[in-house]
Amino acid sequence: MEGKEEDVRLGANKFTERQPIGTSAQTDKDYREPPPAPLFEPGELHSWSFWRAGIAEFMATFLFLYITVLTVMGVVRSPSKCATVGIQGIAWAFGGMIFALVYCTAGISGGHINPAVTFGLLLARKLSLTRAVFYMIMQCLGAICGASVVKGFQGHQYEVLGGGANVVAAGYSKGDGLGAEIVGTFVLVYTVFSATDAKRNARDSHVPILAPLPIGFAVFLVHLATIPITGTGINPARSLGAAIIYNREHAWDDMWIFWVGPFIGAALAALYHQIVIRAIPFKTRA
Repeated sequence: MEGKEEDVRLGANKFTERQPIGTSAQTDKDYREPPPAPLFEPGELHSWSFWRAGIAEFMATFLFLYITVLTVMGVVRSPSKCATVGIQGIAWAFGGMIFALVYCTAGISGGHINPAVTFGLLLARKLSLTRAVFYMIMQCLGAICGASVVKGFQGHQYEVLGGGANVVAAGYSKGDGLGAEIVGTFVLVYTVFSATDAKRNARDSHVPILAPLPIGFAVFLVHLATIPITGTGINPARSLGAAIIYNREHAWDDMWIFWVGPFIGAALAALYHQIVIRAIPFKTRA
């Protein structure tokens, strides 16, 4: 058992996340601030763990789009929201899938499944730029493939029902949509930072195991609040994948909102957690 626990604590990969999500997070009772990740880490490119992590991000985002787009289309197809799962069901589909997929991939890639999350962790120096760019590419490819599979067996229904594409709803301005995406992503990324905080994990050993739960619940709550405004993006890969496969002009008109908003929200969450909550720039060094 001691050997197994040691493997979990140290991780099986040579080039692991500086602060992974979930069960692979640091659990030492004697907390030590992890060193910031280097901007470039060429050795990663020669490690199977690096490529395996990217594949895990691809597969997780693929499954995420497959389930959630089908759920959205099922609700849109129904003549009455009371006859289907409704907005609450859509929110549960998104939040539940994030909970499950973060739990499954945390020990492999960190369970980002979202370019905005990856961007926030990059700003906090939790992973290298090389890994961050690779993750974002694989997340976007996974989202495109997930949406394309849905279109593959839905055919005409996919086109008629909107393909799960994000757009700013009628009655709301682009500024409203941008604000909703910024705040929604801030909630998500702030939750990610808090749920995976290495210092908190050192104090409360149960936190790493429970980390996927608050992250998924944050996604659920944000969807409840912002589905009526933008359909809820807070994940540029999700928005891009649906837009590419649906490929209608109105799906592209607001696409910038679903990239700029989440990235701003993620940056604000990273700054808030690192500077205000953790006060890392103000800590004295020995």
